[in-house]
Amino acid sequence: MTAILTAMLLADGRFPAGAHAHSAGLEAAAKRGAVTDIASLEAFLRGRLFSTTTVEAATAARTREAVVAARGVDEAAAALHDLDEAIDARTLAPALRATSRRLGRQLLRAARVCWADPMLGVVGSLHDQGAHAPVVWGVVGVAAGLDARDTARVVAHGSVTGPATAAVRLLGLDPFLVHATVVRLTSDIERVVSSIDLDADELPAWSAPMAEIDAQRHAEWEVRLFAS
Repeated sequence: MTAILTAMLLADGRFPAGAHAHSAGLEAAAKRGAVTDIASLEAFLRGRLFSTTTVEAATAARTREAVVAARGVDEAAAALHDLDEAIDARTLAPALRATSRRLGRQLLRAARVCWADPMLGVVGSLHDQGAHAPVVWGVVGVAAGLDARDTARVVAHGSVTGPATAAVRLLGLDPFLVHATVVRLTSDIERVVSSIDLDADELPAWSAPMAEIDAQRHAEWEVRLFAS
């Protein structure tokens, strides 16, 4: 029961991990007319789930497993370094790489106040710009006592609810209908989580080219509501 409650805490949009300031590409997609209503929002969210979210959730789950399996701090640090490089290579747009590291720093800041796990310090010193968010999520999963699948569920849940909430603010969509959309996507979230191969040699490498392009364009806007 404690693990369930902890997962709920981490998945809550009020947890101060910084995600509320990001639309996960929804703002740029809305501006170019790709998301205008509930139907197109659902398509956008499902596309995220089966592309970039699959990579991020798998990275978080594999990070959690690597830390637990490591024999000592040095081995854990080496595994974290490799996973951080792997997610960096799978994030093509510089704007998205910067966003991921920014979100990782904010998540780590919140987690270190809540849990006193030494691995949080290790991941904090991994990169001078901060570790990528999915890698930090994996370490937070260890600190918070979550298993790999629940860690992945938290990541996948946030990848849907973040832009869904942004759609209410940006497009004035009915929040009841938006949350009904999120409910419909729970089975897809579970499909993503269940598909993760915790023993695979490589992380998945699904991509969303339009999201990469949107991220770069969005970063150049002079006026925007969300940071990404």
